[in-house]
Amino acid sequence: MTAVIAKKIENLTHAPLVDSFGRTVTYLRLSVTDRCDLRCTYCMSERMTFLPKSDLLDAAELEEVARAFIARGVTKIRVTGGEPLVRRNIMDILSRLSGFLGRGLDELTLTTNGTQLAKHAQQLAKFGIRRINLSLDSLNTESFARITRGGNLSQVLDGIAAAQSHGLKVKLNVVVLKHDNASEIPDIIRWAHRRDIDVTLIEAMPLGDIDADRFDQYIPLSVIRAELEKDFTLTADDYRTGGPSRYWQVAETGGRLGFITPLSDNFCGGCNRVRLTCTGKLFMCLGQDDDADLREVLRTGADIDAALTEAMTRKPKAHDFLIDAPGKAPAVSRHMSMTGG
Repeated sequence: MTAVIAKKIENLTHAPLVDSFGRTVTYLRLSVTDRCDLRCTYCMSERMTFLPKSDLLDAAELEEVARAFIARGVTKIRVTGGEPLVRRNIMDILSRLSGFLGRGLDELTLTTNGTQLAKHAQQLAKFGIRRINLSLDSLNTESFARITRGGNLSQVLDGIAAAQSHGLKVKLNVVVLKHDNASEIPDIIRWAHRRDIDVTLIEAMPLGDIDADRFDQYIPLSVIRAELEKDFTLTADDYRTGGPSRYWQVAETGGRLGFITPLSDNFCGGCNRVRLTCTGKLFMCLGQDDDADLREVLRTGADIDAALTEAMTRKPKAHDFLIDAPGKAPAVSRHMSMTGG
């Protein structure tokens, strides 16, 4: 395997990655681990079984697959997990990926739960990471511990402070849960906007079997928006980050609020992204099970350029997410921690 990787990737076509619906993929979400130090109720079971290290792409493989995507027009890479900062050699991986900045890659960014951020924020900034997404679903100590199954809120808040002190722009991702945090959303928005932090609200998605009923967690963001408009004046904002969020300006706080609505308001028509799992499975859609095995391609020395071209022909028009009845099975069997956020 080492010899195959050392040979590097040659003779790439440099043709854009265009699917059969004419959408160009410019955004790769790259998972580096399925492990996480939290056990959020909407993300995974309380007693998760994680993959052995041998199943994961190593640092060299992650570098080479990134090189292949960048050669085909990907300009943004978001490193995800699980929780990416719990991987032992994550700084080596980020160092390798940061070498592509200014050489085809416009932005390298990260999604994190914030628990490890205080000790890594300075290094992230040195690697050219300018902004991060941070998952935070409650500012109430007890609610946070319940949703994360034992997480320490102060640890995450310290991480946010450290990130901002090193010049990282922080955006909060909040998964809205009907019974756990829906009533907190206005306070989270006010708290974040006072600190120059944008907020994106996300509908709960049916990914993997968990210890709760997805239908019982789900609330359409149209309902949340209607409640917010009792307190806030929302004005459409054309700001875009490359992801699916649609943004609004909040007049009362002066901050920005995003909505990600995979179930209540499908946004698949403009999809520009694919996801690579930590085991090298390329998912062309978060809400579909079809994948391309790039680990096999890398480890056998097969043509990765051809593999990417073929995978684009299988990118579907839309996902299959549906939460319309109690007890409904998840749309896909894998957990979010396996696919990457």
